Amino acid sequence: MDPIANMIVQLSNAGKAGRDLAVVPYSAVKENIANVLKSEGFVKSVEKKMANNRPVLEVGIILENRIPKIKGIKRLSKTSKRVYKKSSEIRPVKSGYGSLVISTPKGIMSGREAKKNKLGGEVLFSIW
Repeated sequence: MDPIANMIVQLSNAGKAGRDLAVVPYSAVKENIANVLKSEGFVKSVEKKMANNRPVLEVGIILENRIPKIKGIKRLSKTSKRVYKKSSEIRPVKSGYGSLVISTPKGIMSGREAKKNKLGGEVLFSIW
């Protein structure tokens, strides 16, 4: 079970189903990933709430004319095969229309931020 993969699939499926809100189990890593997606413009809101005495993360999905902003997601680093990149190896996703989410020593950030700060790390997934 890969909790990050489960989260990004839930976000993608919620958008494809036309829902404007996805509810995922809470963890600090998921909250950081959701905040990166918010800063990159793929989700509109991130909120931690309690449901059935358990913390959950409510993520608002951006829909433009009932079409989700998230077109696709690809998990690059998995539990079976980790993928690491140096800052010089980070390239734009889908000619700049997408984004890369990277776990760096300074925290989880987008590929653009990591390249600007000259940081490499584990490439979690790409989103477009």
